[in-house]
Amino acid sequence: MKKVVAIALVFGFVLTSFAQKKKRRGDDFSVEQKTELTLKKMTLRLDLSERQQNKIRPLLAEQIAKRTEFKKNHKAKRKEAKKLSKEERYERQMAHLDRKIAFKNSMKEILNSKQYEQFEKMNGRRAHKMKRKMKMKKRKRHEEQMNAPERA
Repeated sequence: MKKVVAIALVFGFVLTSFAQKKKRRGDDFSVEQKTELTLKKMTLRLDLSERQQNKIRPLLAEQIAKRTEFKKNHKAKRKEAKKLSKEERYERQMAHLDRKIAFKNSMKEILNSKQYEQFEKMNGRRAHKMKRKMKMKKRKRHEEQMNAPERA
């Protein structure tokens, strides 16, 4: 009897832990709040002057607004299950890379050489971390597809 109760409790805990939605950090912040948080972090890491902060703030706001808009559109398209054509993916990637280059050039103009070098290191680490996360997501999605029962 004790074993049955123990198993039922464990099973209940497992079910409730899986039933809870994961909420990502920062999803509930506005664009302005995200901009200020990012700017403060950059100020701490790069020792930005007030003048540099004032120049960087609109760049970050624009970048964060576009990212938020992209995420919203991407979620909607995923729900529709509409795949992009090769040409659309190419255009999207080209636009994204153009924005990255423009942002990088703007930062190069605003920051001094020492700060820009540190900025590059920060972005390199972030990119590496994101690649690792994407690999893990891809692997997890693949495992879920392999373990999912076949639909009739």
